[in-house]
Amino acid sequence: MSLPFILPPVTNHGALPIWEGNGFRIGDEFSKVLQYSINNLGWNDELTFFHEESAGDQHFIDRASRDHAIDQLKRNIHVENPLILEIGCSSGFMLQRMQKAFPHATIMGSDVVSEPLQKLAESMPATPFFRFDLTQCPLPDNSIDAIVILNVLEHIENDVLALQQIHRILKPGGVVVIEVPAGPHLYDIYDKVLMHYRRYTLEGLNQLANQAGLKIAKQSHLGFFLYPGFWLVKQMNKRLLSESNETQQKQVGKNISNTGENKLFHALMQTELSLGHFVSYPWGIRCIMTCRK
Repeated sequence: MSLPFILPPVTNHGALPIWEGNGFRIGDEFSKVLQYSINNLGWNDELTFFHEESAGDQHFIDRASRDHAIDQLKRNIHVENPLILEIGCSSGFMLQRMQKAFPHATIMGSDVVSEPLQKLAESMPATPFFRFDLTQCPLPDNSIDAIVILNVLEHIENDVLALQQIHRILKPGGVVVIEVPAGPHLYDIYDKVLMHYRRYTLEGLNQLANQAGLKIAKQSHLGFFLYPGFWLVKQMNKRLLSESNETQQKQVGKNISNTGENKLFHALMQTELSLGHFVSYPWGIRCIMTCRK
């Protein structure tokens, strides 16, 4: 399998990278991950391992997030063999879901982390992986059919430029599924520990997408039914803002672990997703948006 576009050279290397089906050939060198610009100011390897240890792949909100993204891709991709990119893929959970849902697609992953991305490339050798800062995205114009970017924009200081880059690399008619944490007034130790620059309003995300040239196809919230309990936990967490970083991280890990595989919460989220085909939820834990170029 070859990629349907030409990749630019990596830093300090004049040869053009070539995808060989299990990695990239760069002149006489071979790499599982093609590495471009790096920016770890909003996320790093340690946080990846912390989040995976706390949440795993069965946390109710993340399962619902992936279900929603798959549904939106199925409803909005209208080409037979799409090229789909996940930005912020280091857990690999969404990539695996997309490969099962779209067996004839070319699935690619990107992130800013190093060790987690290398491990993922070893376990998924037929998947092209890129390490780059989205605001300096090396992928060519009009090259991608669909993009999934779940809970990433809040980790990027210049989210306007990030969305402009997404618009640039999408093909005309291409689709992007976006998810970000909702409620700027709910910023607490969870956001601080996970290096969030901000939380969003749906109206604010709408404005950012329009500013980047994206057209809104669908927008809503995720976690509508669970929002009251979520709000209460957020208020309790704010009391720990003056505590040590270690205390805050332990509390965040505890919060994530305690709610992870809750069957009742999972059932509520599935009900919410089903009803979400017909309604747009006015509030929730996360903002969700599907856009087209």
